[in-house]
Amino acid sequence: MTLLYILEALGGLGLFILGMKSMSGGLQKLAGDRFRRSLERVAGNRLTAALLGSSLSALFQSSSAACILTVGFVNAGLISLYQALGILLGTGIGTTLAVQFIAFKITSFALPAIFVGVLLKCFCTRRRWVNAGELILGAGLIFLGLRIMEANLLPLQQNALLFGHESFLIPKRATAVIFGALLALLVQSGSTAVGIAMALAGSGLVSFDTAAAMVIGELVGTSVITAVASIGGTLEAKRTVLFYFLINLFAVVVVMVLFPSFLRLVAVVSPSDMTASSAISRSLANAHTLFSALNACIFLPLVGFFARSAPRILPGRQGVAGVELRTVFIDPRVINTPPIALLQARNELKRMAEIVRTMYAEMADQFFRYDAKKASAISQKETAVDIIQRDISDFLVSLSRKPLPPENSYEIPVMLQLVSELERVGDQAEAVLEYLRRKKEEKLVFSTTAMTEIRSLARKVQELMVLATDTIDAPQGESEEKGRMIRNEVALMRDAMLNNHLKRLSAGKCTVRAGLIYADMISAFAKIADSCLTIIETKREFI
Repeated sequence: MTLLYILEALGGLGLFILGMKSMSGGLQKLAGDRFRRSLERVAGNRLTAALLGSSLSALFQSSSAACILTVGFVNAGLISLYQALGILLGTGIGTTLAVQFIAFKITSFALPAIFVGVLLKCFCTRRRWVNAGELILGAGLIFLGLRIMEANLLPLQQNALLFGHESFLIPKRATAVIFGALLALLVQSGSTAVGIAMALAGSGLVSFDTAAAMVIGELVGTSVITAVASIGGTLEAKRTVLFYFLINLFAVVVVMVLFPSFLRLVAVVSPSDMTASSAISRSLANAHTLFSALNACIFLPLVGFFARSAPRILPGRQGVAGVELRTVFIDPRVINTPPIALLQARNELKRMAEIVRTMYAEMADQFFRYDAKKASAISQKETAVDIIQRDISDFLVSLSRKPLPPENSYEIPVMLQLVSELERVGDQAEAVLEYLRRKKEEKLVFSTTAMTEIRSLARKVQELMVLATDTIDAPQGESEEKGRMIRNEVALMRDAMLNNHLKRLSAGKCTVRAGLIYADMISAFAKIADSCLTIIETKREFI
């Protein structure tokens, strides 16, 4: 019989989690775009950032989801550590809205809410009503799940073998905090973990004090979830989650030391007998609200100090040749949020363009003085370009499988084309570098005229390269016309150089071996120019 109670309680937990996800999905569809647009207005105001964090957390019905999205913003380069910490501190307050909602215990309305939600979701044609139905259905499932959990946990209180003493379940206050953190980590939602703590306390399996410690521990669990989300992210994202974790850990330790005083403070804002079964959920919700509000009030004024201290506490490391051999902006975890994912892809594309532009400029300098060490560093940049091209392409292909607005779905093939052309430029730049290396090692000599001509060609192609990379960042109306003009000049220079080269060969002023490398260099520069013009034309077509 005990096993049946446990299984039914787990079934109630499943309904509760399903309800949280359904309500979150409905809220996101009803108001998600407005919240994403509000990100642009956060600026540097820490209070506005905290308000946005609260809104995101309430929107997703999960502080962990809001925190992961915020880490995605940092990875995309959309917000700074300063802004992100403000948002993250606000997420705890937003979660309290969900917790206070759960504490209403309007379980008698659970089944009617499910009925209304199903009607709207299945029989309405207007998208807004369908989304509202999903939200109402989720709310009904939450309260039905809570009712089932409490109904099946209550008989277990009488089972002396399992729960004859509370200490068997959660022996100490510190353990209760850890248990709450692990629970949040397991269900991937802080508000869900608090709901479970309410069910345990409401059924008498744990005392109010223990449940309150579990509620506080939920915040640490959310921090760990956020830390996991930063794995493979940018240095700024890692700094953000480090400070968020340390802030929450410090706050939890302080509250545990002053726990009796904290409970007295909760009693002030709670019903007269906060340990009574009828009031215990509201009292736990108030404990969560009080802790989150105090945490934000204490640490929000210190956000600027944390942002300034971050580089000293977690200094950065450069990759080979000063370039990370991986993507730094894109994060597969936000692939289900296409607008943010596209912003990340755009930023990574701009980064790739800047690497290729720098790589070309450094390669062109090798015509004046070849340096094997610098040439090796340039080749390492080309390795980074290949890796970035692969990862961006995989990311965009995955994104293309998600439902996207028409204007965004058109952008994906354009970005794939741009990434491909940039990678070709990198390949040809490395090819020119290889020709220079062979010229040096084989002690081949170009005539003074030949060197002057190829340096001029490299400078002319560099003009087109700068124009192409600038177009990726900020397209200009005259870019295509100017690009065609430079490309035509490159073609004329190439033809003239090849003719002059043949004349020098006939006159015996150039060896055949040197002549072959010279011709290959000219061909590589022409291919770079072609790719640059394709970049300009491709970007122009999308505007």
